[in-house]
Amino acid sequence: MEFNAADIFEGVVDRIPNREAVVLGETRLTYIELDSRANKAANALKKLGIKKGSHLGIYAFNCIEWLEIMLGAYKLCAIPININYRYVEEELKYLIDNADMEAIFFHKQFSKKIKNISTHLPLLKNYISIEDGLDSKEEMESALDFELLIEHESKERIPVKRSGDDRYIIYTGGTTGMPKGVVWRMEDVLMTLGGGIDAITGEKYPTPEAFADKCLQDQTTALALAPLMHGAAQWQSFNAFFSGWKFIINDQISFDANYVWDLVAKEKVMNLTITGDAMGRPLCDALPLALERNLDLSSLIVLTSTASIFSSSIKDTILEFLPNLFIIDAVGSSETGATGVNIHTKDGKLKDSGGGPKFNSPEYSAILNLDTHQIIPHTDTKTIGFLARKGHVPIAYYKDKAKSDKTFIEVNGERYSIPGDMAKYENDGQMTLLGRGSVSINSGGEKIFPEEVEMALKAHPNVFDCLVVGVKDKTWGQKVVAVIQKRDSSEVTIDDLKKASSKYIAGYKMPKEIVFSDLIKRAPSGKPNYQWAQEYANKKSSGS
Repeated sequence: MEFNAADIFEGVVDRIPNREAVVLGETRLTYIELDSRANKAANALKKLGIKKGSHLGIYAFNCIEWLEIMLGAYKLCAIPININYRYVEEELKYLIDNADMEAIFFHKQFSKKIKNISTHLPLLKNYISIEDGLDSKEEMESALDFELLIEHESKERIPVKRSGDDRYIIYTGGTTGMPKGVVWRMEDVLMTLGGGIDAITGEKYPTPEAFADKCLQDQTTALALAPLMHGAAQWQSFNAFFSGWKFIINDQISFDANYVWDLVAKEKVMNLTITGDAMGRPLCDALPLALERNLDLSSLIVLTSTASIFSSSIKDTILEFLPNLFIIDAVGSSETGATGVNIHTKDGKLKDSGGGPKFNSPEYSAILNLDTHQIIPHTDTKTIGFLARKGHVPIAYYKDKAKSDKTFIEVNGERYSIPGDMAKYENDGQMTLLGRGSVSINSGGEKIFPEEVEMALKAHPNVFDCLVVGVKDKTWGQKVVAVIQKRDSSEVTIDDLKKASSKYIAGYKMPKEIVFSDLIKRAPSGKPNYQWAQEYANKKSSGS
């Protein structure tokens, strides 16, 4: 056995074949049933000409087939690529071409988009549709049907020599720019995103067999709410499978907080994973009603937030209703894996957090000064630098040497990944995450990071969601403008915001102006759409 996702998954299946593995809606599969379906997919892919190193795309909402295709590809040492289901045709064409896809699996409702761009994608030879229960009027006649494709295939495993050097690629949209493919060695990504190194203790599993033995512990029931096309959800599934957990997948396309609490009660969920405020705020708002409906949420032990900012004010409110809960902020990215965690409890709230989330600094995380190419010492609480991770880090961005050279650098003989998040040390040695330098605001000579302002503004009870951007200003150079989605129709003023958020941020960081929107646009992962917010603020701002 190698440090390889397919090898370790199969090792888990051999250890606990009849334990329930995955639940999505009415579909429930044991580990051996999921493995058998993935083997059928692998055998079908092999007949299509998919082999070691081949790239294939998955363009679908959450479904069991997503996991089966992904696992089947890894069994062949092929590389499944995630596709954002919100992309328009030009974005799809760019991604499929950039990723050199040879096959694409897609929900039937996306047939028209795929058909419209197919003539521009000469490498794309295989089109396989996935049933989605809708009456699709414009299906691709040339597309194969996934169920028919695997119907008569063998459930037996294909003998393939796998390795920790096999490749894994995740496409990430980030907060700005076109999506980029982050290329990892399989062993490295397992260590950082797959649980091979414990994010809290820093301990590494010494062998693949010891890694697979994790599944022999008592079973946890976990619910992940991010879409599988997002890397966080994919690795939540692998973390669950490698640990022998029962993995519940959200089967709703639109986020419904009431449905989520119903699912937690129904399945006795113990571990719930969300993506920051975009999910945390609606869940927080729906929690009182869930308890009034006498839903039994006592099974829930851990609430983890990844990939996006999770405001202290929301965490504090959730803990008022669920006081025995452990809330974990997991900081990381597709380019680094986990770089730190922080645990938030009723008895240890993160009060006066000073803006962005704080987190502990493991031995593999650092803050770098890119001007001097030096590591900032923990005792330096004034210098702002770039959050970085060493050790198991990606190889490169796919087909982008210039970006790779800027992100993956060597400092003092060690290789670091620096995706662009900025941070600083606090007096207690913890790091405070400030946000992306690429969207920072320069107002009156002061550098202001949108994420820390956004988190502070959400302390106001009528701020449902917000994004903060800089708008050109004659006096300040740039002025801080908050785009706010209100919870109700009552007014929100600058003075109201200052009063609610003054304990979190200094006065110079406060917005000079507010503009309101019926909806804050975010990616399905919860990541902010700063390009939209900038355009909206420029249009609506009084100074524009």
